[in-house]
Amino acid sequence: MTQQQRRRAPEPGQRQRDPERTKRLILEAGTAEFAARGYAATRISDIAGRAGVNSQLISYYFGGKEGLYQAVQRQWWEADARIADPELPLGRVVVDYLRSNAECPELGRLLVWSGLTGEGVDEPGLATRMQQHLADLRRRQAAGELAADLDPAYVLLALFGAAAARLAFPHIARAITGTDPDSPEFTERYAAELARMVERLAD
Repeated sequence: MTQQQRRRAPEPGQRQRDPERTKRLILEAGTAEFAARGYAATRISDIAGRAGVNSQLISYYFGGKEGLYQAVQRQWWEADARIADPELPLGRVVVDYLRSNAECPELGRLLVWSGLTGEGVDEPGLATRMQQHLADLRRRQAAGELAADLDPAYVLLALFGAAAARLAFPHIARAITGTDPDSPEFTERYAAELARMVERLAD
């Protein structure tokens, strides 16, 4: 191979930085690390190592660990806003939450960590978002999707718990069903059964 044929590194002037790609890598690494270890046990160096970037870039783009954690949380709320379509039947919305948790379990595990340990930064919009869900459920109750003698607040809590069960209690799910809770088969069977249960709430 001649010297002309050898690949050479680009000259400094030819190198282009890609800040959006760097931010995405950091966000993905932060999501994985926070979900696996919780907020307190996660180190900036671990996130940087997983993302393949310098630790200082986390502070540069996100203002540090706390800012990155908030950015990770915002991903969940953005997904939540997309799923909670008031025009869809309640059973479909619950099933979509379940499938979303299966597709991106890290975000669900992050919420479980926060609830169990009280770690991390409280999402300022949490109470507001939950009250919006509750108002939607009350509207659905008035429209006949939910029986009049049920308390929408506790129904909402139960539905969130049902959607997160495979993340919070995978060993229990496996022991009861004999199926791997991370498998597509479990997700589809559970989704079908959960949709049927939600339909019964109107009785």
